[in-house]
Amino acid sequence: MVDKSKVGLTDQPATMPLERGKIREFAKACQSADPAYVDDATPPVPPTFLTTVNFWMGSGTSPLAQLDIDLRRLLHGGQEYVFHGPPPHAGTDLTFQTRVDKIYEKEGKRGGTMTFVETVTEFRDPEGRLVAEARSTAIETGQAPTKGS
Repeated sequence: MVDKSKVGLTDQPATMPLERGKIREFAKACQSADPAYVDDATPPVPPTFLTTVNFWMGSGTSPLAQLDIDLRRLLHGGQEYVFHGPPPHAGTDLTFQTRVDKIYEKEGKRGGTMTFVETVTEFRDPEGRLVAEARSTAIETGQAPTKGS
């Protein structure tokens, strides 16, 4: 069971440079036909590009990694991106920080209590302005999966 007192837990801020080549590769991998991602010298990030923040997080430093969650029972329950203006562009270094926003429980349909952990990662430009947020839900199921289910 996840300790509900961990709401508000944060990691240390870190920096994520937005690189033109990585934006281009991400857009191509997502089969985007938008030429802005390929031809523009400072392309905007595709809406889901911010998920690559996971490559910039230190091992075991995310708040989610600091919770007592059984990884055999962990499910990804959802992801949402909120932009507070136009998307950031290549050449910008974003500072990001993740916090545990909510922890709550629900009874599972196959038995056991499911624990939901919602996190928010804030992305700020070099001036400190909030430019985007990534909201994620992790679910720890009540029981480990059994063979064949």
